[in-house]
Amino acid sequence: MLLYQKGPSEKLFRNMRSIMEGTQLSSAHGGLHKEEAADKMNACLPLFLEYGMTRGFRGNLWQAYLTELLLTDENAFSLACERRKQPRGSILQAAKKDLAEYRKLFIYDFAPLANFLNVTDFSMVTDFVPADDESRVFPAFTRDKIQLLVQDLAAAADDKEFLKQLTAFYGTYGVGTAGLYKGFRIVEEGYDGTLKPIRETSAARLDDLVGYDSAKKKLLANTQAFLKGRPANNVLLYGEAGTGKSTCIKSICNMYYEQGIRVIEVYKYQYRALGSIIRQIRDRNYRFILFMDDLSFEEFETEYKYLKAIIEGGLEERPENVLIYATSNRRHLIRESFADRDGLDIGDKHTGDTMQEKLSLSDRFGLTIYFESPAQQEYHRIVEELALRAGIRMPKETLRLEATRWEMQHGGPSGRAAQQFIDFLRGQEP
Repeated sequence: MLLYQKGPSEKLFRNMRSIMEGTQLSSAHGGLHKEEAADKMNACLPLFLEYGMTRGFRGNLWQAYLTELLLTDENAFSLACERRKQPRGSILQAAKKDLAEYRKLFIYDFAPLANFLNVTDFSMVTDFVPADDESRVFPAFTRDKIQLLVQDLAAAADDKEFLKQLTAFYGTYGVGTAGLYKGFRIVEEGYDGTLKPIRETSAARLDDLVGYDSAKKKLLANTQAFLKGRPANNVLLYGEAGTGKSTCIKSICNMYYEQGIRVIEVYKYQYRALGSIIRQIRDRNYRFILFMDDLSFEEFETEYKYLKAIIEGGLEERPENVLIYATSNRRHLIRESFADRDGLDIGDKHTGDTMQEKLSLSDRFGLTIYFESPAQQEYHRIVEELALRAGIRMPKETLRLEATRWEMQHGGPSGRAAQQFIDFLRGQEP
């Protein structure tokens, strides 16, 4: 293989390929003895069954395995296809050669070989039926996408059609883990970091958030501009707790996945690794949103300085395919005191400079969207709408009275309190 190196580096791939090729040669010419080939094939069988079980695949596991290798191999050809740039010249020729070899392996009929070696159980690999539909590796929607591509590649009439189906997938979804998952978290390694996929992201939808139409409209407009490559702003969603700020950003992850949005969850202690992460994603054909939930700093915390440089101000320019969406209960993200504003801190000679430093982070978010706690009437409207969606039948006045009692005991009126109240009612149903 010239470009696709992931397959040859995998033990299961090497073993299966050696069985196919080794049984075509006599032992005098480097081939495998029948018993040796049978032992190798039997040793691969439990690995395939484990593979199919953890991923929730059905059908031909050998073809599913090869398809996953092709979809996760980031090389010059696959990355060019992801960016929708038609590879030419030597890269295209090398890819055609590799993929022609892959197709030979892909369409290989194992039945005669399994019969010859008396490994009759290998039919479970080529016609696998999972115990259930659950995948412990991929989200269900990703597993289904891969399964459909397996069928398309298997139906390809020739090498040209095989290449066409694969490059079409690269162009639509991309290559590597970024093409297969909606969300990621950072695994920090000092000042470096790597992305770890989140298998099951929140199923939040924007329609789940009742009200806040103006706020949602602003966020959607900014996100759509970002997707289209137009100028867009980093966004700070701030306001009262439980008003749906985080739900809005989680919904973006679901709404725009097919169009190329990917969301990376970032925690406060990971800011120093952001430079490394951004260098990894800057040339990819996705739009990455760095999601920072509940963003705020106490006076003694200095991590915000890393964040300031990332947002704006560092020598290395932030790439156009990266934005920051943050939520906070504070409009000004760094804790302030009256001494800061009134110049009463006798230990600080330049209180004005101190104030500017504390405001400089929040000022770097070009778009700020306020989420206020709903008034009582709006709170009741949210409760009534959620009750209707949940199929809860209760006289309106009783529902409102119970909802008011609930919010008085749970931090006041908010969308979160309304949802928790509805969940409580649903839990009481026989």
